[in-house]
Amino acid sequence: MPGTNLTREEAQQRAKLLTVDAYEIDLDLSGAQEGGVYRSVTTVRFDVAEDGAESFIDLVAPTVHEITLNGESLDPAERFADSRIALPGLLQGRNVLRVSADCAYTNTGEGLHRFVDPVDDQAYLYTQFEVPDARRVFAAFEQPDLKATFRFTVRAPEGWTVISNSPTPEPKDNVWEFAPTPRLSTYVTALIAGPYHSVHSVYEKDGRSVPLGIYCRPSLAEYLDADAIFEVTRQGFDWFQEKFDYAYPFEKYDQLFVPEFNAGAMENAGAVTIRDQYVFRSKVTDAAYEVRAATILHELAHMWFGDLVTMEWWNDLWLNESFATFAEAACQADAPGSKWPHSWTTFANQMKTWAYRQDQLPSTHPIMADIRDLDDVLVNFDGITYAKGASVLKQLVAYVGEDEFFRGVQAYFKRHAYGNTRLSDLLGALEETSGRDLKAWSKQWLETAGINVLRPEIETDDAGVITSFAVRQEAPALPAGAKGEPTLRPHRIAVGLYDLDEATGKLVRGERVELDVDGELTAVPQLAGKRRPAVILLNDDDLSYAKVRLDEQSLAVVTEHLGDFESSLPRALCWASAWDMTRDAELPARDYLSLVLSGVGKESDIGVVQSLHRQVKLALDLYADPAARESLLTRWTDATLAHLRSAEPGGDHQLAWARAFAATARTPEQLDLLEALLAGTRTVEGLAVDTELRWAFVQRLAAVGRFDEAEIAAEYERDRTAAGERHAATARAARPTEEAKAEAWASVVESDKLPNAVQEAVIAGFVQTDQRELLAPYTEKYFEALADVWASRSHEMAQQIAVGLYPGVQVSGETLDRTDAWLTSAEPNAALRRLVSESRAGVERALRAQAADAAASASA
Repeated sequence: MPGTNLTREEAQQRAKLLTVDAYEIDLDLSGAQEGGVYRSVTTVRFDVAEDGAESFIDLVAPTVHEITLNGESLDPAERFADSRIALPGLLQGRNVLRVSADCAYTNTGEGLHRFVDPVDDQAYLYTQFEVPDARRVFAAFEQPDLKATFRFTVRAPEGWTVISNSPTPEPKDNVWEFAPTPRLSTYVTALIAGPYHSVHSVYEKDGRSVPLGIYCRPSLAEYLDADAIFEVTRQGFDWFQEKFDYAYPFEKYDQLFVPEFNAGAMENAGAVTIRDQYVFRSKVTDAAYEVRAATILHELAHMWFGDLVTMEWWNDLWLNESFATFAEAACQADAPGSKWPHSWTTFANQMKTWAYRQDQLPSTHPIMADIRDLDDVLVNFDGITYAKGASVLKQLVAYVGEDEFFRGVQAYFKRHAYGNTRLSDLLGALEETSGRDLKAWSKQWLETAGINVLRPEIETDDAGVITSFAVRQEAPALPAGAKGEPTLRPHRIAVGLYDLDEATGKLVRGERVELDVDGELTAVPQLAGKRRPAVILLNDDDLSYAKVRLDEQSLAVVTEHLGDFESSLPRALCWASAWDMTRDAELPARDYLSLVLSGVGKESDIGVVQSLHRQVKLALDLYADPAARESLLTRWTDATLAHLRSAEPGGDHQLAWARAFAATARTPEQLDLLEALLAGTRTVEGLAVDTELRWAFVQRLAAVGRFDEAEIAAEYERDRTAAGERHAATARAARPTEEAKAEAWASVVESDKLPNAVQEAVIAGFVQTDQRELLAPYTEKYFEALADVWASRSHEMAQQIAVGLYPGVQVSGETLDRTDAWLTSAEPNAALRRLVSESRAGVERALRAQAADAAASASA
């Protein structure tokens, strides 16, 4: 139906009719310090293919004052409805439209977000337009294939800085007139304004200089490590320009760390916005710096793949996001001087785990998704679009060859610069450079859903020599409700043969065989006649996207020696396999805990260690037999404290174990220790109990009832910042009292006044896994309120509530039944149905895992 949604068919019709040339956008932000609304005047020039045709332009605004089309005034009361302005009687050839409106500042992270820093009481603005929110700031033909140039003119308060896609001009009387941009899609235009602090540099290569800027609020300036950010940025410029054989396509490159950002970052052309939690106020582990670097490189890769060349419609969103995700890891792994050459370990540990989880939900979909409208794409920024797509691209590189792959990408950029493309455009370029026919590959990998399982089948003689070896591929049934059929796919994999080195005690790879796997059973004759090693690892080097299982003998060795692999990547692959088996109820939660405890102390990769911390906590909270949960949590918490005390003082592992301990501290003695560390009456050698770690302790003490409003308020007095406000909101909502839960619920569900970041913080505190009884009454309240919330809130705010407050900690058949009843009676739209169904699947999975864990206990 018309309105804020837009269907693919409507977009196609509009694209056939219109060619957009240029936007001129005048914004009066002089009253931004006070908030409210601001004047937006848009002039857009566009060509029309058919005389007398009708179309529409998109605008989300409280008031439209004037509409002038080709010099004739249109009545806003007649033409503006359902967030669209109807455009009748268009002329063949050039048309000019002028729209004057009042647009609203938001606190939801959509459109033009306004934030007031409690440190200096100054307002800070930034735009976030993906997917369809440029129309909240100016009248726009809001679809990616109607590219145009954009010229922004902005009136801002005295002393402010204004940044956009074009280089920042000198203001005249507080008015900033930006030069027109190259042709861009509406969703990658940007405007950032406020009294921001900045640091500037330049990237120089082959006689060209690109100005670089880094911005943040002044209250974060003391923590801004600009040199480190510039270093990663320059490495990305060098690597991408070489690999893509195409110079950086814009005039400057600014990176702006902005407050209350919903995502990690956004690839606005030449003006990337990044969540300002990446300006670290306290000590963090190297894994956090690696994630930040990956984010920086991801957005930089988008300058070519996404901004220079953009998908025609959102069903090819994966082309943008998968490529940038692949490119960030490849750059970190290969760029000279990179601090994170082990990035493929991180990719296997984090991105692939996300993808495997997403691909087993009832909402699983092909990488090339069927995006019918904007509602579909808004919930499609998921593990398949990012992580599975990137995994498949990594396999495609192995399949066609790295040099051939990048030659195809180079041709693609040159052929389609500043234009829009479909999947066939990229595959066509890769077919030309590789000589391979990719149509069958595309159909099997990009146009089908679901995941394959690879298992080894080994036979040996009495002397331990392999007589036959094969890889069996399975295509499990898709989850109930998912569309499509199970599919066996071609895989390019490596098989690694590992033995224990007696001198070092390490598991070392002796041989590696690379091959194509296709069909149900693929023989590997290369291994026949070889002595059977201690561990045989399928998909070694993580070339393909598949769940991998170990044979019985390899599993026994890995269970005892997982931490002893010489290299980090095979360790990560085995950890991921063990976690997947736990989620699939093949490995009981108690056995997963034992496996982690036996090997985590030997794990050197801090990112893997932190993932194991999160996964163990999740396994014990949701997958363990409820009758044994408390004893298992006690065992885990005792181990976290032991590791905290034995870790290298001041090191990353010590900090990670301190956070893991704080997350589950439960005995009076353990809670006493948290209080004493906060007060400074006890210390752990080398552990700096700084601002962020203090809040972790405070939040746990609040959740168990040790701390109440007085202690939380006192901590907030120490940290009267935006981050401190969020942390305090989490702590207040975490308190184990009916009053605290009612207050938190009312602030999120019954009121719409909270900004996005504070709402998210309250939800995080409200849901405590050891407060199930206290939260039980909110299951019914959730289902009673959900439809109204979805109908009345913006997408970002409604999604936070729909996902964050779903009663996922109530693992029971009753929760499944109540969910099913609501899905039947409420008849939600496809986007909301998907979110609720995904949450329901989590409860269903937890029930299976709990049964497996209980069975293991009974048989022990």
